[in-house]
Amino acid sequence: MQHSYRYVEMKGRLLGVCLLSCTFSVNALSNVEEQQEKLTQLPQNPQKPQQQEPAQQTQPEQNKVAEISEQSLSEETIEDPSAQDKSLQQPAELSDAMVERLMKDMIWVEGGEFTMGSDHVDANSREKPPHQVTVDGFYMGRTEVTQELFLAVMGWNFSYFPCDLCPVNNISWINMQQFINRLNEATGKVFRLPSEAEWAFAAKGGNQSKGFLFSGSDTIDDVAWYAGNANRKLQPVGLKRGNELGLHDMTGNVWEFCQDDMSRTVYSDKPRDNPMYIVTTDIKQVSLKVLRGGGYEFSDKESYVYRRDGATSNVRMPDIGFRLALDKQ
Repeated sequence: MQHSYRYVEMKGRLLGVCLLSCTFSVNALSNVEEQQEKLTQLPQNPQKPQQQEPAQQTQPEQNKVAEISEQSLSEETIEDPSAQDKSLQQPAELSDAMVERLMKDMIWVEGGEFTMGSDHVDANSREKPPHQVTVDGFYMGRTEVTQELFLAVMGWNFSYFPCDLCPVNNISWINMQQFINRLNEATGKVFRLPSEAEWAFAAKGGNQSKGFLFSGSDTIDDVAWYAGNANRKLQPVGLKRGNELGLHDMTGNVWEFCQDDMSRTVYSDKPRDNPMYIVTTDIKQVSLKVLRGGGYEFSDKESYVYRRDGATSNVRMPDIGFRLALDKQ
């Protein structure tokens, strides 16, 4: 499978598609910057794509706090079921034990300088050139956000492969922002998505990096669920060995959204100090967002620590999730 962007131009506009292990070659598309320009011209409430089930998987039994009718999951309301269900609009209430566990799982990443990108023979143009970047210190989630935490905060969970300790999935980048807002209200913290530079620094092991090809090892089976061992499904978080910082599943299991918008050429641009490429600050405006880390249906070569991909902010897929970041308090 060719490593490629997770979007396709269809009828003159970009739509996110929910396909498992089926992506479209970036060579078949025009320049990313042209696509991004089209995205920024989309209406505020674009038509959502029709979701498809993963290959050879039956639709999972949906785990939710309140009964939500099929009508409430129409194309107009799919981004946030609580828009139709008043019972899901109450402030999230997390137990002290859950908040304590959440904070304990936020790993401190000391700031530093590192090489972002790669000149590896298998690197794509969007992953070049290697360049020096500096990031300030921050906290990073030890694992991806689980279905258990997402359900506790949002009151709904429509993930494929239902499992409390598996990564939440089948949610969009927009849903992630809604989750973070509710989590911050419940905890009084300022959680966020990591920037791509922060994600890359943490995945490489930060200042303790040993230069591994994958996050934490040169042997992918030691640290990741990928096409060679995942049996075509998600796995509970934290079962594989962590990287130099104690972060788990930075390679494999699910791709992880970052805060940044996607660009082919951003690695050649400045600034180099805490860089973040943002096209729009309106989270409801559809844009192309960075994905990092690889997923359970991707090969070892598609899972190198420098790999970067992208998907529109309204796309929902079974192999896309996220992890939290937090500034020093």
